[in-house]
Amino acid sequence: MDNFKILMRQIKQYKIPTILTPVLTAGEVLMEILIPYITASLIDKGINAGSMPNVTKYGALMLVMAFVSLFFGIAGATMASRSSTGFAANLRDAMYENIQTFSFSNIDKFSTAGLVTRMTTDVTNIQNSFQMLLRIAVRAPLMMIISLIMCMIIEPRVSFIFLVALVILAFSIVFIMSHATKAFRRTFRKYDDLNASIQENVTAIRVVKAFVRESYENSKFNKAATELYNLFVSAERYAVLQMPIMTAVVNGCIIALSWFGAKMIVGGSLTTGQLTSLFSYVMNVLFSLMMLSMIFIMLSMSGASMQRIAEVLTEEADIRNPENPVMEVKDGSIEFHDVDFAYKRRNVSYDKDGREIITIEEVTKERSEETLHNIDLSIRSGETIGIIGGTGSGKSSLVSLISRLYDTTNGTVKVGGVDVRDYDIETLRDAVSVVLQNNVLFSGTILDNLRWGDENATEEECKEACRLACADEFIEQFPDGYNTMITQGGTNVSGGQRQRLCIARALMKKPKVLILDDSTSAVDTATDAKIREAFRTKIPNTTKIIISQRISSVQAADRILILDDGTVNGFASHDELLKSNEIYQEIYESQTKGGGDFDQPA
Repeated sequence: MDNFKILMRQIKQYKIPTILTPVLTAGEVLMEILIPYITASLIDKGINAGSMPNVTKYGALMLVMAFVSLFFGIAGATMASRSSTGFAANLRDAMYENIQTFSFSNIDKFSTAGLVTRMTTDVTNIQNSFQMLLRIAVRAPLMMIISLIMCMIIEPRVSFIFLVALVILAFSIVFIMSHATKAFRRTFRKYDDLNASIQENVTAIRVVKAFVRESYENSKFNKAATELYNLFVSAERYAVLQMPIMTAVVNGCIIALSWFGAKMIVGGSLTTGQLTSLFSYVMNVLFSLMMLSMIFIMLSMSGASMQRIAEVLTEEADIRNPENPVMEVKDGSIEFHDVDFAYKRRNVSYDKDGREIITIEEVTKERSEETLHNIDLSIRSGETIGIIGGTGSGKSSLVSLISRLYDTTNGTVKVGGVDVRDYDIETLRDAVSVVLQNNVLFSGTILDNLRWGDENATEEECKEACRLACADEFIEQFPDGYNTMITQGGTNVSGGQRQRLCIARALMKKPKVLILDDSTSAVDTATDAKIREAFRTKIPNTTKIIISQRISSVQAADRILILDDGTVNGFASHDELLKSNEIYQEIYESQTKGGGDFDQPA
C-alpha cells in the first residue's frame, strides 16, 4: 500500500482524466445494465403482446441507450489512455530526475541494467495495470453489483446461484494470487540479467567481433532468455488456471439457471422476457468476475514492478548538499587528513513473499580491507602532482574523493581550505574538473560535446581549450571541423582523439583543480608531452593531478605520489624518489630499459 501511495503522487496534471474515467465508465455500465431490462419489456409487452407501438418505443429507447453507452465507452477509453500514458511518463521523469541526483554508490546499489529495466519494463507493467484499474476495476464491480440487484428485482430466488459461484471463484483467486505473485516477482528480477547481457554485448560489439565470440555471446543471451522463459511459464502456470475454473463456473450457472428458470416459467412465476434478461445479467455477473480475476493477476504481475519503481523514487542520494553550502572555491589547494575509504557492500535478500530487499552495508576495518587507508597529503594550489601505482592501489578512488564522487569512510578531504562536504556540490565539481578513466563522448557535434564544460562558451573559447589539449590538430583535418558529428560513445574517433576531446571538455570549466585519471594512455608520448607543457605555461595557477602508468607522463611533475595497496608509499619529486623509493625505482628501471613503456626510447 505504501508503494501504491508513492506511485500515485506522480499522477499530477492527469488527475482530471483519472477522475473522469471511472465516472464515464460508470455511465457506460449503467446504460449496458438497463438494456437487458428494456429487452424484457420489449419481449413481454411488445412481441408476446403483439403491440407494434411498444416494439417501436422500447426498440428506440434501446437504440438511444446503446449510442449513449458507446459515447461513454469511447470517452472513458480516451481518458484512461491519456491518464495511464501520462502517469507512465511522469513515473519515468521522476525516476530519471532522482537518478540524476544519485552518487556513484547509489548507482552501484541498483546496477545500470536494473535501472534500465525499472524505467522500461516495470513502468510499462504499471501503465497497463493502471489503465486496467481505471476501466475494468470500476466497470467489473459496478456491472456485477448492479446486475445482481437487477436479478434480485426480477427473481430473488436465483441469487443463491451467484452466491455459490462467488465462493468458488473467491477461493480460486486467493490460491492463484498467493502463488502467482511470488512467481512474477522472481520473473521480473531476471529482466535485469537479460538487459545486462544486451547492454554489455552492444557496448562491446567491436570486441566481440574482433575475437569472433558471437557464438559465445549468443549462447549467453539464450541462457538468460531461457531462464526468463522458464520463470514466465512457471508464473503463467498459475494464471492460466483462471480460465478453466471460470468456464466451469459459467457453464454451471447457465445449467442451473436454465433448470430453475424453466421450472419457474412452467409454474407461471417467471416470463420468457424475464428469463432472457436473467441470462443477460448472469453473463454480466460472470464476465465481471472474470475481469476481476484478470485484475488480480495483473496486480500480481505489477506488484513486483511497483516495489522496484518505488525503491528508485524513494532512494535518497548518499551525497547531498549541506544546509548552508559554501558557494565559492577559493583556490586549488588540496588536503587529506587521516582519510580512510572503503566501497560499500551491496546485499540482496528476499522476504517470505519473494520481495527483493536491497541493503547497502558499510564496510569497516574489521570486516574488509579498505581501498584507502590513513592518507595524509597536502597539495599547494597550482602544483602539478603525478600519481603512480599498481592496478588496484587506489589511484582512481583517491581522486574521486576530491570532487566528492564518493565520501570518505573516515577523515577529511579539503579543497581550498574547506571540507568538500561543506560545498555546494555543483560549485565543487565545477571547480574540480575530472577526466575519468572511462570517459565518454555523447552523440552530437564536437562543439556540443565541448559545451558540456560550459554551455555558454563561444566557439573561440572551445578552440582555445582544444589547442591546450592538442585536439585542434585532428579536428581541423575533419571536413566539418568543429561541427563534425560524434556518434554515440565517440566510436568514430580514435581512442587518443577521444581522450583529448574529453580533456578539452574538462578545460572548458576553467577549473581550479584538473584531474586526469589515466586520460592520456592512448596518446603518444610526444603529444602527451605537448599537453603537459601547455598546462604548465597556459594554466599555471590550476592544480593538476595526473594519474598514469607511464613514468614519462609524471616525471616532470612537482611531486609524485606513490600508492601501494591503498597507502602512501612515497610523495616527493622524481629525483628524490629515484634515490629513496624502491617501487619508483623498479617502475623507472622497467620502463626506461625496454620492459614496460614501448613509447619511451631505451
